[in-house]
Amino acid sequence: QLQGSSVYSKIDLRSGYHQLRVREEDIRKTAFRTRYGYYEFQVMPFGLTNAPAIFMDLMNRGIHMDPAKIKSIKDWASPKSPTEISQFLGLVGYYRRFIEGFSKIAKPITKLTQKKIKFEWGDKQEAAFQLLKQRLCSAPILALPEGS
Repeated sequence: QLQGSSVYSKIDLRSGYHQLRVREEDIRKTAFRTRYGYYEFQVMPFGLTNAPAIFMDLMNRGIHMDPAKIKSIKDWASPKSPTEISQFLGLVGYYRRFIEGFSKIAKPITKLTQKKIKFEWGDKQEAAFQLLKQRLCSAPILALPEGS
C-alpha cells in the first residue's frame, strides 16, 4: 500500500499506552493500593490484561481525522474578522501536520490577524482559505506501514 511513496515516518511508542485515556466508568477498575494510599489510572497502564490487545486494535485502525471536524471545516463560511480567522486557524491548526506546506498556504490569512494590518479579505485570502479546507477534507488516509 505504501510502495513507491516518497515520504516515510517513524513512530515513537515509548509511552504509547499513556496516550489512551481510560473510560470514566472503568477508572475504578484500575485501582491499586500502596502504603501511601489508593490510586487509579486515568490513562492505560501497560500491565492491564487487555491493554496490549486494545492498543494493537487502535494501532491497526491508523491515524485519521475526526469526521465531525471534517464536516465543520467543509461548512465553515469565509471569515469576516480577525477573530473569525483565529477561530478557523485554531481548528485547522490542530491538523496542520497532515498538510504539506500548511504555513505557506495559511500565510495570507494569518497576516490578517496581526494588529497593525487592516482586515481586507480578497481573492488571495479566499483562495488560501478554500485550499486549506480542501486539503483538510481530502487528506490522504494515514496508515501504518507493513512489516514486510
